[in-house]
Amino acid sequence: MIGFYNYTVILTYLSLVSSVIGMLLACGLCGGQPRPTYAIICLMVSGLCDMFDGKIARTKKDRTDDEKKFGIQIDSLCDAVCFGVLPAVIGYSVGLDSWIDVPVLVLFPLCAVIRLAYFNVSEESRQKKTTENRKVYEGLPVTSVSLILPLLYSFHKDIGKEYFPAVYGIAMLIIAIAFITRFKVKKPSMKTMFVFIGIGVIEFIWLMYKTKNK
Repeated sequence: MIGFYNYTVILTYLSLVSSVIGMLLACGLCGGQPRPTYAIICLMVSGLCDMFDGKIARTKKDRTDDEKKFGIQIDSLCDAVCFGVLPAVIGYSVGLDSWIDVPVLVLFPLCAVIRLAYFNVSEESRQKKTTENRKVYEGLPVTSVSLILPLLYSFHKDIGKEYFPAVYGIAMLIIAIAFITRFKVKKPSMKTMFVFIGIGVIEFIWLMYKTKNK
């Protein structure tokens, strides 16, 4: 079979699987009705997997150049689905289903793909010059939506069914622009990543609480 199959890409593949399941749930293909709450949880799972896939990949010291390049490509391709397409599908699920919403639903994954492609090009150029790990990112990392959108969604019943689609759409527009805006973001350290995990756990608990008690 073509491709590379080892432990360095397991989390990347699991992230994609989670997002595809999330899209199915958001579209109502599993259970007969849209389940955006579960789709949001799948988005969070994808974010958790993506947080550590690079760390795990770098533990394999004997990776060939092709394996390294494959890892970069497969990671970005999966990220395009997980953090570009899935949030748009969730947007459709929560009410962005009018023709006027189409530009936002299209722009979001487009900006995510542009940012990821730019990252691939810049990362390849950087690795030719140095073996040091990347210290900063340009633009808002696409994986940030796995924390931003679940937090926003946790307030969807407080905002109200009538207004939440517009709020979600505005958030998508702002995030999409941030994806391709040229500004520096410091790459999080391992300590910071565990802080993000803690935030994600709190968001999950809060989301479940709000879902159960509304």
